[in-house]
Amino acid sequence: MPGICAGRVAAVTGAGRGLGRAHALALVAEGARVVVNDLGASAVGAGASPGPAHQVVDEIRALGGQAVPHTGDITTTDGAASLLATALDAYGRLDTLVNNAGFLRDRMLVNLDEDDWDAVIGVHLKGHFLPLRHAAAHWRAEAKAGRTPNARVINTSSGAGLLGSVGQGNYAAAKAGILGLTLVAAAELARYGVQVNAIAPAARTRMTEQTFAETMAAPTDGAFDAMAPANVSPLVVWLSSAASDGVTGRVFEAEAGRITVMQGWRPGPTADKGGRWTPAEAGEAARRLLTKAEPPLPVYGAR
Repeated sequence: MPGICAGRVAAVTGAGRGLGRAHALALVAEGARVVVNDLGASAVGAGASPGPAHQVVDEIRALGGQAVPHTGDITTTDGAASLLATALDAYGRLDTLVNNAGFLRDRMLVNLDEDDWDAVIGVHLKGHFLPLRHAAAHWRAEAKAGRTPNARVINTSSGAGLLGSVGQGNYAAAKAGILGLTLVAAAELARYGVQVNAIAPAARTRMTEQTFAETMAAPTDGAFDAMAPANVSPLVVWLSSAASDGVTGRVFEAEAGRITVMQGWRPGPTADKGGRWTPAEAGEAARRLLTKAEPPLPVYGAR
């Protein structure tokens, strides 16, 4: 298939449903060959099934595209390594990694137990790090062998990672961590021909449809479906392609027909005594500075 990703090979994690599926289909529509990863777990991370990954592969092949399934657990070293191996075995290369897999276990902090913390941090943050680490090692080896890649990584954060979200301390922490990982990876991997960016999407998926059932319902009158996962995918496809040359270390919000470049932390008002503050002086200075600073945006779900 012709398109801006013609000839490229992409691996998409969590591609059996929702955003990942939409990304895989959109990449194929623009000429990419895709490794469809999905463990087939439930919306809270329980169990496993090869069904979702294979179903999306069948869907792609029925459309005339090329795809292979990968049902390994990308939160483990073996699973992440086999994701790269699947791409190399099937297509001889990997050009783009889209980290997307995840699930939710929402609790208020006082009710959030250690297992729920570890599971969500594991699938989102570790599930980004391990595929990225194995892909990066491959691309570094290619660069050192004189075959510098034109590689892309697209990580998936969230508004919860940017602003916080009540009842999602584990998820917000993981998604904020992904932003930090994105910035470090962009800086470290640029010398090897790798660009790394992140998106913070808003769409109707298994993770959001129960919480926002009314506001995210698909229209029945043929109107534009603002919450369709496919609305986010065009930006992912462009970031995955060679057309995005020079764009790295950036974070984009994507929702409906809107794309926003997020600015991130920047220094605001500052006071410098030139020596050590007393606690009272530090407090007075902090109070003065806060009157000059922009107020923070509200945390999602805060009243």
